[in-house]
Parts: sequence; structure tokens; C-alpha cells
Amino acid sequence: MATRLILTLALLVLLGGASAAPAQEMRFFRIGTGGVAGTYYPIGGLIADIISSPPGARPCNKGGSCGVPGLVAIAQSSNGSVANVDAIKSGELESGFVQSDIAYWAYTGTGIFKDQGKVENLRAIANLYPESIHIVARKGAEIGSVRDLAGKRVSLDEPGSGTLVDARIILEAFGLSEADIQAEYIKPSPAVAQISDNQLDAYIIVAGYPTGSVAELASSVGADLVPIDGPEVETLLQNYQFFAKDLIPDGTYEGIGATPTISVGAQWVVDAEVEEELVYGITKALWHDTARQLLDNGHARGKSITLETALEGVAIPLHPGAERYYREVGLIP
Repeated sequence: MATRLILTLALLVLLGGASAAPAQEMRFFRIGTGGVAGTYYPIGGLIADIISSPPGARPCNKGGSCGVPGLVAIAQSSNGSVANVDAIKSGELESGFVQSDIAYWAYTGTGIFKDQGKVENLRAIANLYPESIHIVARKGAEIGSVRDLAGKRVSLDEPGSGTLVDARIILEAFGLSEADIQAEYIKPSPAVAQISDNQLDAYIIVAGYPTGSVAELASSVGADLVPIDGPEVETLLQNYQFFAKDLIPDGTYEGIGATPTISVGAQWVVDAEVEEELVYGITKALWHDTARQLLDNGHARGKSITLETALEGVAIPLHPGAERYYREVGLIP
């Protein structure tokens, strides 16, 4: 899909801009996101639109794109945070969305990256928004607490996802392990299909609310959100400081009331080898005044992506291009 898109864009540019002089260099920039039913993917599409300005596009000062001149950014679906880190490490992606906990563990070579070593080429562009941990249960599955997951059929997301990492941490905090549940490892979309067919009891997803798969399930066969609260959470927050208490508001999903949970930050990270000037331009485009309307109207979580919170929870070094921009606007002394 991504390859066909690139070829199509290139052909359109060549056909539409053949007479332009001088010719503007076109370059591609990939953003690893997550599954298409989560929040990373649509947010990635929004940001790709914001930072792109293909050759021949109308200039910013004439009502056109205020992205990086010549840039075509592409949001690519992936298995999520861990997979995005691995792809950036190997050079398969220029950038990607990564949970704050995964970014920290990867850069420091701790946690789940202890045996793999440090991912030293990881740099931050921005903190985007809080990601709430959703434990989504089938209506009537009699799952009212984390401990009620014992013996149930539960999807923890695919290997390589940040969700799987956090799901294991939460289970452990409440005295459970994968051996105590009937664990499945599938993405949210097929999980929703299996819950609808009564083949699965619950699934876990880490995403900004509202997220599509939860909304779909709640409005079709019905769903419950399982609260993550109690004394176990206090201990969890002491042991893992990248988590924060959170609340999914009443009415976020059809028929579901306010639900206490915990969250991590969704961060945009990039390969340290990407040129400083390009990352500077990307960061500047992300926070351009014209981007505000696209973020606010493009996705409910877009409203949470603000310059004021761009550095919150960032525990890895900024890319020099991003750091340069934040110094210019006074976020860094």
C-alpha cells in the first residue's frame, strides 16, 4: 500500500510539475504509527498532511501547505511502539510514534530492552498526547476488575507493541500473569470481531480516547471498560514513573461511564541521523499556526497536541533540529 502510494505521488508530481522551473527536489519521510483501528494511525495521517508540501504545491503564504517544501510524509501502519523503535534502529523508518515508557527503555537499554542494549540513535521530536490504557470487555463477560480477567480469553495485542508490554506490567501489578488468562496476541480490529462472535472476552489497547475499535464495539454489541484503580495502582506508579493516573470521561464511548485508568505519553521520535535542517522544518511545521485547525478538527485527540506540552515526559534527548526550534520559541532556555 505504502509503495503504491509513493509511486502514485511521484507520478503525479512528475506529470503536474514537469514544466516548473527550477525543479524542486522531492523527498519522502516515513512515520511509523500503529494498527489502523488505533489512534496512532489517524494522528499519523494528520501530522503527515501538516508537514508535507510536495513539489508544485501552493505556497503557505498563498493559502497552501505550510509544511516542509518538497516533503512528502507518509503514515505507515505498524505493530506499534516497539516495532517502530526497531525499525528506526535498523533504518527502515525515519521516525515513528512510541510510548514514553518504551522510548525511555530503548534509549537507556533498560526494561524490555535490557537484553538488546541501548538504541542510541533514538531522538525526540515532540510529546504528543496522553495514551490511556483501555481494558475493553465484552458486555456480559462479567469482568468488573483486572483480577476478573483470570481464566478469560484476553488479547494483549501483537508482539512488538507497547500495549503488550504494559498489559504484562498491569497483570503483574494485580497478581496475575499470562498463564492465568487465555492469552491471545492480535490487533484491536480482529479482537473486536472475535468479541462480537463470542470468541474472545476482552482486549487491551493503549491509545488516546476516543479510539475507533472501542467505539465500534460499544456501539454494536456493547462493551464495558474495566477500571484500573485501587492500591495496586499506587504501587504501580511508584515502580514505573512514566505512568500517570487518568480518567476516561463519561460518554466517551456509548453506554460507558467514567472509568479510572492509567496513561503513558505518546511521543514522536526520529533517527538521530536525519538531517538537522529537515527535523527543524518538520518541528516548525508541526507547530505552525495553520496546523492548529487541522489537529483540532481532524481527530478528537488532536486537541491534546499542543506546543505547551511538547516537552512533557520526554526522557530521551531531543533531535538537534527539534531542540533548535524549541529554543527559538522559548521552551528551552
